[in-house]
Amino acid sequence: MESHGEDLPPPPPLPPNAEPIKAESADDLPPPPPLLPIKPEEAKKISKPKRALIARPGFGKRGNPIQLVTNHFKVSLKTTDEFFHHYYVNLKYEDDRPVDGKGVGRKVIDKLAQTYPSELAHKDFAYDGEKSLFTIGALPQINNEFVVVLEDVSSGKTPANGSPGNDSPDKKRVKRPYQTKTFKVELSFAARIPMSAIAMALKGQESEHTQEAIRVIDIILRQHSAKQGCLLVRQSFFHNNPSNFVDLGGGVMGCRGFHSSFRATQSGLSLNIDVSTTMIVKPGPVVDFLLANQKVDHPNKIDWAKAKRALKNLRIKTSPANTEYKIVGLSERNCYEQMFSLKQRNGGNGDPEAIEISVYDYFVKNRGIELRYSGDFPCINVGKPRRPTYFPIELCQLVPLQRYTKSLSTLQRSSLVEKSRQKPQERMSVLSDVLKRSSYDTEPMLKACGISIAQGFTQVAGRVLQAPKLKAGNGEDIFTRNGRWNFNNKRLARACVVDRWAVVNFSARCNTMNLVNDLIKCGGMKGITVEKPHIVIEENGSMRRAPAPKRVEDMFEQVKSKLPGAPKFLLCILAERKNSDVYGPWKRKCLADFGIVTQCVAPTRVNDQYLTNVLLKINAKLGGMNSLLQIEMSPSIPLVSKVPTLILGMDVSHGSPGQSDIPSIAAVVGSREWPLVSKYRASVRSQSPKLEMIDSLFKPQGTDDDGLVRECLIDFYTSSGKRKPDQIIIFRMVLVRASLIRC
Repeated sequence: MESHGEDLPPPPPLPPNAEPIKAESADDLPPPPPLLPIKPEEAKKISKPKRALIARPGFGKRGNPIQLVTNHFKVSLKTTDEFFHHYYVNLKYEDDRPVDGKGVGRKVIDKLAQTYPSELAHKDFAYDGEKSLFTIGALPQINNEFVVVLEDVSSGKTPANGSPGNDSPDKKRVKRPYQTKTFKVELSFAARIPMSAIAMALKGQESEHTQEAIRVIDIILRQHSAKQGCLLVRQSFFHNNPSNFVDLGGGVMGCRGFHSSFRATQSGLSLNIDVSTTMIVKPGPVVDFLLANQKVDHPNKIDWAKAKRALKNLRIKTSPANTEYKIVGLSERNCYEQMFSLKQRNGGNGDPEAIEISVYDYFVKNRGIELRYSGDFPCINVGKPRRPTYFPIELCQLVPLQRYTKSLSTLQRSSLVEKSRQKPQERMSVLSDVLKRSSYDTEPMLKACGISIAQGFTQVAGRVLQAPKLKAGNGEDIFTRNGRWNFNNKRLARACVVDRWAVVNFSARCNTMNLVNDLIKCGGMKGITVEKPHIVIEENGSMRRAPAPKRVEDMFEQVKSKLPGAPKFLLCILAERKNSDVYGPWKRKCLADFGIVTQCVAPTRVNDQYLTNVLLKINAKLGGMNSLLQIEMSPSIPLVSKVPTLILGMDVSHGSPGQSDIPSIAAVVGSREWPLVSKYRASVRSQSPKLEMIDSLFKPQGTDDDGLVRECLIDFYTSSGKRKPDQIIIFRMVLVRASLIRC
């Protein structure tokens, strides 16, 4: 091989008695020292970073000082040297099948404590109802196995023919054994949690065990409420008190309760209590529930196919035995015609003899129970697929505190919000009463922990700040009046032009043209140029009583046929001011399907203030700006006004509890037109149901990014004179505290 440079001279000769040094190969090197094994405790320390609450740099001083009352109650602790011992709970049936029934775990653990007190060192438990059990101090054994026999006193043996009460005539002479179930309970030690972590939380500090310790005492609260017979929904508790029920219609009731949990704050540990509301099935006669659920006035009008779906898995009590069962379905025939085999003793030789009898005749003739209206309706089936057990419907009562998990109608949701409102004084009275009735001081586990809870509300220092100063068009100031900004006699900061628009009227009784003319006139006073609409479309009279989606479809067909192209804006006039069935489908059609800006109105009292409010919404939706912060006019916001700054707000919205299969919606809003901070752009994505983490902030597609943040960055760049942000401020909305810690 030829060299491109000059040949190097030969190396100099070696001096006498010199040996060249030979480079060592990798094979000749000694093996590295073996890695020392890491102890589990050290590995845990490495894998778990220390977390602490962010300290405030200081406190503000502007505004008028005021004392505020919070719904927090201070917590004190006496014992700090003990440990919570966490045990993993494995519940199985006698044949080793896992226990999956709700509510069974608490009954089994309660029976365990009654049956084996000495083996469990007479310790109290804190059980979460699923897989975790906590004690103060250790149990005698690391791994514990027990057999628990649970007597089901609420249900007797189901007779062979499947109908209740079909036992021999000698039933009263023989004491029938309760139906029993055998469970295997395994308690395996999992971890130790020092109670000193609670003491640190009382000082406003946080250790790696703080959240675990707070979780334990939250479980103690849940267990305490469960023993009081409350309905538990996570950390919310609902008592069976009719005064807490509000009727929402459709056989659904709102049940007022309270949320209770311990919170670590910078001023120490406190018990946070607040009001809460959930939906329950209306307790009482099954027929009354079905009449309300289907909105009919007589049992003859009940749709029994719908009734079967509505009643499935609900719990009832039957009279006169007051026995509780779970509904599995309805009989195929009515009570007069539904037959079953009744076994009776033959008077001659004593052998049982089976006879066919109807459910109606059995209860009327054999049991002597008068049935007024059940004969013509299906029976309630509470048995098993191969061994049905029937009861006449009028003997069945729905038990209280059964959650209603289906989605609410618009009217029910509005009624729930309206009836759940409470004034501050009323809320304070309710929370004080709840704390007294809960009697947390009598809870054995809390007493053993040395935890006591103050009875008075925690007071904190607050400040009343002045309302932000706004600027309207022409640099005019907007002042507050009775806590509101008033745009009367003001022009908008940046007015839009309303053109290529139309009006649709869903059978509202109003003078549409007068409303349009008033809107145009008022818009001119505010600086908005409102051109005359292309057309006013009235709803077809034949569609007034049709379902809302069909009414919307018909209206859009008219819009397509009567307009030359897609409108820029549609003004929709509704007949109902609240709870309109058309509102949701109309918004979905306009915004999601066609991307058309729309504004809905339900005019009842049209005046200048009403028209101004409508125009403010229209102007904002069409890209205008109603007002500016005075501080924006002269860039003087610290940090934000000096260098290009992008402000992001993020949130996730989930479906209602009964809509577990509906996707969650993630939204990100980003500021635009820096140095303004009053103008934002929104981006949304759908994601997996109930997922709190936003999974589409960065979404690579090939070599591109289709994420939410990229959209906001590009919009900021194009709207801010092609400036890239030097800093980004992120507000993550409605984060639960645990999520904050994980970030």
